[in-house]
Amino acid sequence: MVDLHNVGTFNADMRFKADYLNELERMLEKVLPHAMLKAKPNLESRIRTLKRDLTIVYDMLSGKDNSSFGWDKHRLMVVVEDAVVLK
Repeated sequence: MVDLHNVGTFNADMRFKADYLNELERMLEKVLPHAMLKAKPNLESRIRTLKRDLTIVYDMLSGKDNSSFGWDKHRLMVVVEDAVVLK
């Protein structure tokens, strides 16, 4: 996806232009010729999962009541105090 973004052909502000999944499928076929990954459902599903996970982490770090959460730049992970109680 980074390579696809860097090419610039499919960039559209904060999103990719239509047909980017097919181009991504062609790029993956060159690197992994026998993987049989298809844009729909394989790639589309994975992208949806990554967006959901990114949203969760973003909300944890930047949302209100986030005083217990932080980012450990050495371990590259979200950290939280032991005494955090879920509401």
